[in-house]
Amino acid sequence: MADNESTVRQSANPEEPLLRKGRPADPQPPMPEEQGDAAGKISAEALPSALGQEVSALGQDDRSDEADSGGREAVGGESKDIEKAMAESRQRKLRLMLRQCDRVLLLDFDLLALPDWPDNYTLSAARRNRDLWLFSALLAMIIFLSGMTGFVPAWIAGGGFGAFALILLMGVPTVRRLYTSRSSYMDLIVRRRRLLRDARKHVAHLEGKEGLVWQCARMAEFNPSLKATRFSELVALSEHRVLARNMTRREHVRLYLVYLLEAEKAYARAQQAFFEGHQQAIDKGWVSVATEPEQRT
Repeated sequence: MADNESTVRQSANPEEPLLRKGRPADPQPPMPEEQGDAAGKISAEALPSALGQEVSALGQDDRSDEADSGGREAVGGESKDIEKAMAESRQRKLRLMLRQCDRVLLLDFDLLALPDWPDNYTLSAARRNRDLWLFSALLAMIIFLSGMTGFVPAWIAGGGFGAFALILLMGVPTVRRLYTSRSSYMDLIVRRRRLLRDARKHVAHLEGKEGLVWQCARMAEFNPSLKATRFSELVALSEHRVLARNMTRREHVRLYLVYLLEAEKAYARAQQAFFEGHQQAIDKGWVSVATEPEQRT
């Protein structure tokens, strides 16, 4: 009977689905129009926040770029200030060197070179001639004195006296120049002393009150030859202002001349470096650096 009743129900409403116990039914997917409306609502709600985030990010990027550019400008300004200060210090140092060592331009080469200095061979030959003259005069005097004592005949003594007088006349500079052009030993000695005296006067004039050699030693960076060991004594004497009085030999004057010639080279290089720095300062617009060198007194 139960089976018949169930069969009757099924036959009475055949379109009604038969539900059986199991998992719940899957939800029906939304229609395309509904999906578009939902996406539009979501995008409309998220758009202001997204725009705000982008604007804030752009603002942060701009501020970071401005900070970086400002930092670079500050670093560049500091480097330019440092470069300008270094250039100004360099120019001041070069200007001081040029002012302290400008007396090297007053060098008289012919006076310190001692071109007429009698050499040792000429001096030795003049010494032999002098000794021969003295020996001849002494011999003639002995013969004359021997005749006065009666040791030799009178006519021999008279001849000795005449020879003695003639030899003495040959020793007079005016008479000697009549028969020879060679200088006597005394003339050569006097010439040496005169040349050395003139050279010492010129050295004293160049050294002045400050000591030229000692001041030019500061330009060794432009000419390393100024640091040579052979010049160390000159620098020490110049520093103590006693260089001129210690010039007692020709070798001393020659060494001083060599030093001043090397100092002239250093001075020319320092002057060139100064003018190059001056032109660079003008090109860069550094008025405080581009100053003219002081006039020499």
